Amino acid sequence: MSVVSVYAIFANAEEAERIGRTVIEERLASCINILAPVRSIYHWRGEIETADEAAAILKTTTEGADTLIARIAALHSYDVPCIVTWPVDKLLADYSAWVEGSTR
Repeated sequence: MSVVSVYAIFANAEEAERIGRTVIEERLASCINILAPVRSIYHWRGEIETADEAAAILKTTTEGADTLIARIAALHSYDVPCIVTWPVDKLLADYSAWVEGSTR
């Protein structure tokens, strides 16, 4: 197995924590780091919008990434949430073993 980081944006830290706790309990992710607040500026329905949001990084395996992404999307309040994977090039073997063990 290999480890990936899943980066996601949430409406607020409370939503990030609620969804993060759920996917960890379901063993889809080993952990979540909530990085709040972030200021986002984006196009939405023909307008430029600005919002205070919460960014988060979740850790999972390559094999579990699709399931995690789908679960986050199902629990998310946004119609089109930002949920992307970042490959992990190098990491401690013990950390990799922990992520893999936490998501089985």
